[in-house]
Amino acid sequence: MGRAGLDKQPHEVAAMFDGVADRYDLTNTVMTFGMDRWWRQATRRALRLGPGDRCLDLAAGTGVSTVELSRSGATVVAADFSQGMLRTGRQRGRSVPMVAGDAMALPFADHSFDAVTISYGLRNVADIDAALAEMARVTRSGGRLVVAEFSHPTFAPFRLVYEEYLMAALPRVARRVSSNPDAYVYLAESIRDWPGQAELAHRIGTAGWGQVAWRNLLDGIVTLHRAVRP
Repeated sequence: MGRAGLDKQPHEVAAMFDGVADRYDLTNTVMTFGMDRWWRQATRRALRLGPGDRCLDLAAGTGVSTVELSRSGATVVAADFSQGMLRTGRQRGRSVPMVAGDAMALPFADHSFDAVTISYGLRNVADIDAALAEMARVTRSGGRLVVAEFSHPTFAPFRLVYEEYLMAALPRVARRVSSNPDAYVYLAESIRDWPGQAELAHRIGTAGWGQVAWRNLLDGIVTLHRAVRP
């Protein structure tokens, strides 16, 4: 499996992530200059989790994000459609509940969770709006959503430099550390073509969420969109 197309056929994207699972966490740390850990901590704080809460961590990959969220004392379930990612997480001893599932048809009952989050995975879903609606379905009234996603820097000169890194430098770095460098060309293109902050906020609201707001990290390289289930 090489590079998944931007039409995001689920079986192709899942196979692509299966192929990069073994070195995925290392590659992310190298390409983000170690900031991935800080971003995971920011997501945990934005969710305001505590003991007794149940949280769904979508697109959890190998479960490194789930382990971070679990530090809050909440019960956190990792879900991903890549069996290879989940298998790698288990092999590395990440003792969190793991479930294989599609974000567009979650295998959970209505109102099952106090909070739901998806980090750097909504871009890879074939139908973003259906996934956001599914997240609302499985969240109780008053529950929280946090979408952590790569976005668009707000300072125009910096945005030009960042896009150059995405399309040129990122694939070169991936060739040194990733088991499937072509996959990171797809990832770079998907970040470049992702909706802006305001457009994504509108789509979150249309999918059934209220009190939608966002916070830019590093001028918008990453954005945390927050919302509440009415």
